[in-house]
Amino acid sequence: MAETAEAVGLDSVWVGDHLLYRSGNGVRGPWEAWSLLAALAAVTSSVQLGPLVAATSFHSPAMLAKKAATVDEISDGRLIVGLGAGWNQVEYDAFGFPFDRRASRFEEAFTIIHKLLRDGEIDFAGEYYTVRDCELVPRPRPGRPPLMVGSQGPRVLRATLPHVDMWNTWHAWYGNTPAGLANLMDRLDSLCGEVGRDPSEVSRTAAIMIQCPGGTGRIYGDTEHESNVAVLGSPEQIASALIGFEMPGLDHVQLVLDPITVESIEWMGSVLELIDRA
Repeated sequence: MAETAEAVGLDSVWVGDHLLYRSGNGVRGPWEAWSLLAALAAVTSSVQLGPLVAATSFHSPAMLAKKAATVDEISDGRLIVGLGAGWNQVEYDAFGFPFDRRASRFEEAFTIIHKLLRDGEIDFAGEYYTVRDCELVPRPRPGRPPLMVGSQGPRVLRATLPHVDMWNTWHAWYGNTPAGLANLMDRLDSLCGEVGRDPSEVSRTAAIMIQCPGGTGRIYGDTEHESNVAVLGSPEQIASALIGFEMPGLDHVQLVLDPITVESIEWMGSVLELIDRA
């Protein structure tokens, strides 16, 4: 699928950092994200790669930074490090990770990750994490991989907006509509102002859910947001709808396809051709 995405002209490939879902639809789970990203980095040559987004509490933060630097090296600088605080308690309980005070834990983890990727070293003692005289050797490539935060929580955003390069919103957070996305981006601008960051310095990315031929409605672990209406229709209708998402400040979109198959990706290639000709 990643090779097909590259062949049809998509710019990026993303994987979810999740471990286990349990719901009325049964038990499901994906492959481990960082192992998969390393494999994708080795078999692709042009697409950007990233976790959408990595739950910092699933990893020692210093070890997550080490993994990110390694995958960035394998990909020759194509990694985007997406980070978030996590939300699905089922996988926390099953794999033995603490679920309490996630924002506080995230703030400390983010400090360690961004300083290691930026400077290559840190000495830090917090309430949840301690790393003493820690170094990344080999050092991350100059400029480090870009950091992206995936959150709509004011506390997490206030902690990260002074430092991140990019922000991401999941389609369920804004209703999968241009109007909902514009409102959420306005809120982000306000939070940038609160922390003294120029909003134009933070690139905006948004996941958009698209139903392709054969799609029957994707099932997500976040049952509160399963009623989202996908963008659907003919290639011409999908192209028109995606063009409708063009707005100031939006730099990149992640296409969440239903179903996620080689055939769906090839079908999206015809949509991209229509957008290019518009």
